[in-house]
Amino acid sequence: MPRILVIEDESAIRRVLVKILSEESDTYQLEEAEDGLKGLEAVKNNDYDLVLCDIKMPKMDGVEVLEAARKIKPETPFIMISGHGDLDTAVNTMRIGAFDYISKPPDLNRLLTTVRNALDRKELVVENKILKKKVSKNYEMIGKSEEITIIKDMIEKVAPTDARVLITGANGTGKELVAHWLHEKSQRSGAPFIEVNCAAIPSELIESELFGHVKGAFTSAVKDRAGKFEAANKGTIFLDEIGDMSLSAQAKVLRALQESKISRVGSDKDIKVNVRVLAATNKDLKKEIEEGNFREDLYHRLAVILIKVPSLNDRRDDIPLLIEHFAKKIVNEQGIAPKAFSAKAIKLLKSYDWTGNIRELRNVVERLIILGGSEVTEEDVKLFASK
Repeated sequence: MPRILVIEDESAIRRVLVKILSEESDTYQLEEAEDGLKGLEAVKNNDYDLVLCDIKMPKMDGVEVLEAARKIKPETPFIMISGHGDLDTAVNTMRIGAFDYISKPPDLNRLLTTVRNALDRKELVVENKILKKKVSKNYEMIGKSEEITIIKDMIEKVAPTDARVLITGANGTGKELVAHWLHEKSQRSGAPFIEVNCAAIPSELIESELFGHVKGAFTSAVKDRAGKFEAANKGTIFLDEIGDMSLSAQAKVLRALQESKISRVGSDKDIKVNVRVLAATNKDLKKEIEEGNFREDLYHRLAVILIKVPSLNDRRDDIPLLIEHFAKKIVNEQGIAPKAFSAKAIKLLKSYDWTGNIRELRNVVERLIILGGSEVTEEDVKLFASK
């Protein structure tokens, strides 16, 4: 049932609004506040689906209520109520974040239409949040070992900040999951997350990929093209395998971090960008610095926070949970009946040397589910997953 708060100091107007809304639908839960201070207190202590708020009020005006409410309940839609002389202010409140405004005395049809639209918008926002949580399960970090718990705790502390993070670890350990979770739990989660695999892009194309290019910058540049940094504006860019990036591209990335500016290949025009940079590598960057393959100044810019992802061999206690997680995921993907793993099968898998880390374990679990019996046994493991 939609819960609506009416903040209005004129009791006659407040009664009219409540009467109109109560006659429109008996499902609306209507509450009242007679001034801005009481209204803001109600918003702080309750979850409303919609707030109707007068602009001119004693103690605290509607603009101040809206600004304060946006900080504590940014998803709560506000419809501002304006007198004849408040129209300019009402329009400005929409720039602050109000959904819409209505004039006094309220027109019946406009009021009801605006209320319905605002409630529909709130419902859509809630549905999107639920959908986003479902999508986030693709990047779920599975494990309760001490090693993985430390990483989860670090993510909780670091994610809400804009601090740059360098994620290290061997191939297949889940560095990209850490990057996704840092983004999902950040203030930038509603903005783009752009992933760039620096090892997969030829050195002569990496600068164009990251920073874009202008028409004619090189033979195949037939039109202007934005790069990944521009695509990630206001969001997060994840530079995976940054240890494979060319020194020339490293210099440009350093400038982007220092000045929050980039320039497209073939152009001297600066473009301002607001991007959080996360990076990952399976290389020893300090050794790469000594060998002249990586810039030390860029390393220190990236490594504000260091997160080392442990190998699977260092977190063997998580293997049963990972097997269960992958098994459920794989049977759903393959459309086959669920399969359990026997205790002896799990014990044997825990004893293996997982040089390919979690990625290798997932492949083995998939193989065992496809080739094993109705229950995956120790014999199945020896036969199909022998190390």
